[in-house]
Amino acid sequence: MAKVLVTGGSGFIGSHLVDKLIELGHDVTSLDKNSRFTNPKADISLVNINDRSHMIDRYEGVDYVFHVASQARVQPSIHSPQGTVSNNVNSTAKVLEFSKQAGVKRVIYSMTSSVYGSHPTPHTEDMCPQPLSPYAVSKLAGEQLCNVYSNLYNLETASLRYFNVYGPREPETGEYATVIQKFLRQRENNEPLTIVGDGEQRRDFTHVSDIVAANIAAMECKDPLYGEIFNIGSGKNYSINEIASMISPNQIQIPARPGESRETLADSSKAKSILSWTPTVSLENYIKESL
Repeated sequence: MAKVLVTGGSGFIGSHLVDKLIELGHDVTSLDKNSRFTNPKADISLVNINDRSHMIDRYEGVDYVFHVASQARVQPSIHSPQGTVSNNVNSTAKVLEFSKQAGVKRVIYSMTSSVYGSHPTPHTEDMCPQPLSPYAVSKLAGEQLCNVYSNLYNLETASLRYFNVYGPREPETGEYATVIQKFLRQRENNEPLTIVGDGEQRRDFTHVSDIVAANIAAMECKDPLYGEIFNIGSGKNYSINEIASMISPNQIQIPARPGESRETLADSSKAKSILSWTPTVSLENYIKESL
């Protein structure tokens, strides 16, 4: 059993990770500024991780840190670039510094596939990043900080580049709700599915349980991980029109949005080789079961 700390432990991905870590018998501390999804078996601290006061105390004795918290999503970052960059870069720097001071064994950083920008697919970890939004830039800076802390301070870090995460607890309301749950909610409410642009943009969708499994694999990996980067995706992509057709014929188009990739598709062979991780959930089956 390990003592682990999860930042953003009450959010969409973080809460699923907390649940799984507890199920596996680990001692879990969850840091988050709200209590959307909480597990009563976790040590829950309602704090802003950018607040330095007493934060180092929460890292004492911790073996592994999962840094999931961030100011997320591409479109909100375009409207508030300074807030997104300041929040995400500063919080990652603080998490790494506290982890270094506390002697944490490894930090696992939640990263994003949006850093690939307009690169042709499939995306591989050795591609030079082409971020198209402040959000992507802020996450890339955090990834580079992880590499610096590994090289300078011998702190093990692993950055997991997630490809379009979906599943239970996924945000489904608001202008920038994630597409799978938004479509399912619109169908349930007898509303038209709102397709952004021409709908021919393609995405590699990854179920949150597979994301959690990748995080656990990165924690349990016996090999040293110093600034390693891993793609975490299903290896299959779908157009938004294909997704919509699986859910409802009642569809409308809304204007295209800036700062978003035209296509994402993960080459996750590195994660499969080093972490022994493979995706297990089919998007098509998930939609059928949800309907």
